[in-house]
Amino acid sequence: MNYETKNFDRLLGLSGLSEILLNAHFGLYAGYVANSNKLMEEIDKYQKNGETTSLQYAELTRRFGWEWNGMRLHEYYFSNIAIDKKDFNPDSTLGTQIKKDFESFEQWKKFFRAIGAMRGIGWVILYFDPMEQKLQNAWIGEHDAGHFAGNLPLLVMDVFEHAYMPDYGTKRADYLESFMKAVDWEVVGARYDMATKALEHKPKEINHF
Repeated sequence: MNYETKNFDRLLGLSGLSEILLNAHFGLYAGYVANSNKLMEEIDKYQKNGETTSLQYAELTRRFGWEWNGMRLHEYYFSNIAIDKKDFNPDSTLGTQIKKDFESFEQWKKFFRAIGAMRGIGWVILYFDPMEQKLQNAWIGEHDAGHFAGNLPLLVMDVFEHAYMPDYGTKRADYLESFMKAVDWEVVGARYDMATKALEHKPKEINHF
């Protein structure tokens, strides 16, 4: 199978992110999709030829996780912001969970933004841990390293320099403000509802899952 590059042109005109920045960002994302497909083809060739003990196969396989996560994290990111976004609903199922785990939405937002303001490049992710049924904020330095095993991404924020420097230079705090204003909480809430709904159908004899 080949992965398809998703179209996020609906974001053009979004307040806080210029069309020049967004189009450049879309191009970078498309590169991750193309590289994921190329790597899959190469890995498949080595598998069919029985060359799975070669150094080349090992390095291609290691590289695939970086390209694939670069693709998928950008899809989460672009999908959870919108021009006509829905505001946070404190009475939603996600709102109730945030209040349970962080005391309030404002407290959660404070912690989430604090992670985004840390020095370095990477991603900030609001995860849902299905084992503990708890929300967690996390910093991911590289696409393929540092993810919380088993946790499901609900909100993804890109804090690599390409995501904000064309518009904001080194003023990352201003970008964080614009991003938070653009979050489509309907999408984030739907991800949470999907994650919790799956728990309702887990076999009774299996702990956590």
